[in-house]
Amino acid sequence: MTRIVAKRSRRPSRAVRKAAPTAVSVESAVVGIRYIESSALVAALLEHDAEALKSFRARARQVTSALTLAEAGRAIVRARVGERLSADAERAAVRALRRFERRCYIVAVTDDVLARVRRPFSVEPVRTLDAVHIATVESLGEPPQLMSVVTRDYRVRENAKALGCSVE
Repeated sequence: MTRIVAKRSRRPSRAVRKAAPTAVSVESAVVGIRYIESSALVAALLEHDAEALKSFRARARQVTSALTLAEAGRAIVRARVGERLSADAERAAVRALRRFERRCYIVAVTDDVLARVRRPFSVEPVRTLDAVHIATVESLGEPPQLMSVVTRDYRVRENAKALGCSVE
């Protein structure tokens, strides 16, 4: 059984409460869960990747691994130390990461996920951290046709497709 360690806040922000209702696209209505993988989150936070940001705004339950938050936090630190981010940009990225964390369902890296990582995946080779993401997607137990994986990583993308998930 997959353990979700934190749920997003049920209280909408002021901006959401005041916003006019928007139409839900057909794609959003079909996809029930969007699994946000680290590479897409980092692309959104540090590179302001338009496609990743668009995926995050889509109407669907957003789920990620606790690993994603650790990887994104480390990416922010590395970017600041490597002088690719100003102090102001670092603060903005940290705020955006915290906002994402509050709005997203966080799945723990469980013993079951780690056990799955040790077995082969449909598309190999897969790096260890990528395998944790793929195993987490599998552990959710959702019908693949109702899941979308948001990623910028080729290995994760190909394995998500092999599982039957859509990829953004």
